Amino acid sequence: MSIALERSAPAPGAVPPGAGAGRQVWRRLRRRPSAVAAAAVLALLVLLALVAPLLAQLTGQDPNAYHDDLVDSARGGVPIGSFGGISADHWLGVEPGTGRDLFTRLLYGARVSLLVALGAVAVQTFVGVAVGLAAALGGRIADQAIGRFTDVMIALPMLVIGIALTAVVPPDFPRPLLLVLIIGLLDWGGTARMVRAQALALRGLDFVDAARLSGSGKLRIARRELLPSLAAPVITYAAIKVPTAIVAEASLSFLGVGVKPPTPSWGQMLSGAQTWFRADPAYVLLPAGLLFVTVLASTVLGDAVRTALDPREGSRLRVGTGKERKG
Repeated sequence: MSIALERSAPAPGAVPPGAGAGRQVWRRLRRRPSAVAAAAVLALLVLLALVAPLLAQLTGQDPNAYHDDLVDSARGGVPIGSFGGISADHWLGVEPGTGRDLFTRLLYGARVSLLVALGAVAVQTFVGVAVGLAAALGGRIADQAIGRFTDVMIALPMLVIGIALTAVVPPDFPRPLLLVLIIGLLDWGGTARMVRAQALALRGLDFVDAARLSGSGKLRIARRELLPSLAAPVITYAAIKVPTAIVAEASLSFLGVGVKPPTPSWGQMLSGAQTWFRADPAYVLLPAGLLFVTVLASTVLGDAVRTALDPREGSRLRVGTGKERKG
């Protein structure tokens, strides 16, 4: 992804900074059915996660309540009934081995998974943008030092460090917050590299030179000149990192570093469902399907936001496609 600005004035069609920029982006997003559908899916998932306690009361189910009478102990704990024990009381069936209601556990799992993912992406985006701008606007020595430090952070094994942190973090420390800090503070290297590359491309352009000649300092140039132009790639990259953060949470939970039972999360449920794939496929497919839908919707919405912020990207794609067809 590249930003090619050749004039100090905004290019035709690009969103200029100001009060009307948000309305322009919103109008362009509304003209893309895929973006509207992706945003609706993500909004629905967030809404279901927020109202999970109300829906649990509506169904009369406790996500942590065991129901031994709903599983067949003679078969190792397989749910009794078709499709994982679906019934009027248990809309999506029950969890194998425990009989806990699967619908409410998925709702509460969405709260943990989405909270950890969004919080971690917010942390790593903030750190990555700050480090990337510091490398681009600093001197040669600062750029090289920050670059080497970023390389080290990218090379660090997140899972190993996450396991090691459990030995020093008090057991009463909130696990979701711990996951946010682990993922966010260890996975900002890609964002920093991307921001540095984009900022270096923008640093020598006319509008940045004009701001520098007018007496603006590096902090003001970064805030007033570079950040608006970096909004599109940063938002797009952040949207793509959301599913990556969900997968990271799932991996850490699988290794016992993340959210501990009985608190559910999609990753934890998916990890525990591996041994039940043949006996109860629904227990595997439901959390996996939610993860897939979240990944797809985040990716589609991120691409739509990028195009809405910089429609020249979409125009170049359409022109290139037309040339290929003519050829």
